[in-house]
Amino acid sequence: MDDILIVKFGGSSISPPDLVRWVRAMEESQRPLILVPGGGPFADVVRDYQAQVGYDDDAAHHMAILAMEQFGRALVSLGEKLVPVATQEAIGKALDDGLVPVWMPAKLVLQAGEIHHDWSTTSDSLAAWLAGRYPGASLCLIKQIDLPEGRDLDAVSAAGVVDPSFVRQLHPATRVFIAGPSDLAMAGRRLAGGTVPGREVTPAHRPEECDLFEAAQ
Repeated sequence: MDDILIVKFGGSSISPPDLVRWVRAMEESQRPLILVPGGGPFADVVRDYQAQVGYDDDAAHHMAILAMEQFGRALVSLGEKLVPVATQEAIGKALDDGLVPVWMPAKLVLQAGEIHHDWSTTSDSLAAWLAGRYPGASLCLIKQIDLPEGRDLDAVSAAGVVDPSFVRQLHPATRVFIAGPSDLAMAGRRLAGGTVPGREVTPAHRPEECDLFEAAQ
């Protein structure tokens, strides 16, 4: 499927009623859509307690991936077409059945040696990694900021909008979009029409665009 859309839904969007509205919008998609959950407050607990308990980055990485699965299970319970899946075969079956697969990443990610086991890799990078397994896929990151038009990946990464490993994990053929709160109202309509919410992020850096985004600081 060369028109597949990967949507990474950040755990920072966990507060209702926007959470349910985003879920409903994604269920309207006419393109095959795979939902990647963020870790949200579940991953925040892992990060907050690492210094107190003393577990290493490898353990924290594993725990943060399980935090994504916790949020994913919550999303599944809020939707009518959402189903949990762990493998590409299961993703394909769910799409064939007209459902929206919600990726449970532990099975695939924990055996992928090219993924760093530390906090430089978050659900953004894992979504990029998954998108690279689907040639011609697009990737939409749902964030809590509205990205200005015409931004490139270098500026987005420098501003901390995505994690430090994102650009390294991103396949050159993957188109990247970032959607924010202002995109929610039209998200369902855009997805129903086969388009992607948000603004496309250009791959090449332009020198005149070196400012960071105040909203992401």
